[in-house]
Amino acid sequence: MSSFDIALASESDHEWCAELMAGTDPWITLGRGLEECRTACHHRDYLLFVAREGVERCGFVLLHPRGLASSPYIASIATAREFRGKGIGSRLLAFAEGYVRPQSRHIFLCVSSFNTGAKALYERQGYTVVGELKDYILKGASELIMHKSLEES
Repeated sequence: MSSFDIALASESDHEWCAELMAGTDPWITLGRGLEECRTACHHRDYLLFVAREGVERCGFVLLHPRGLASSPYIASIATAREFRGKGIGSRLLAFAEGYVRPQSRHIFLCVSSFNTGAKALYERQGYTVVGELKDYILKGASELIMHKSLEES
């Protein structure tokens, strides 16, 4: 991918992000519909950032600045199908980490146990599993709590 920018979402971006979220895994498998995704994307305590190549939206990261143990929490991250495999997910993660680094030494996220591609991406970026919530949302699957120290990166 050539170059792209990441910026705070505009009001018109929220619906696009909610639709992307609702139309991709893990949200499909977890049974999260469009209304739940809209609620998350419009949540007043969350920050929604969108990646763009020119005017085209590529992906987003939804960040809660004090979401887990008063540390930043990445609530969702997604890349549009046509932009997958181009490093956007890694760059969105790096952006979120850089955004919170001045105020925090730690960042967290959760990944579904069946979402092996996302888990591998997070591990490549320095995240480690620090907890497991068995059968938390979906029977037979776990939500894995992952952590990264921002002091080491």
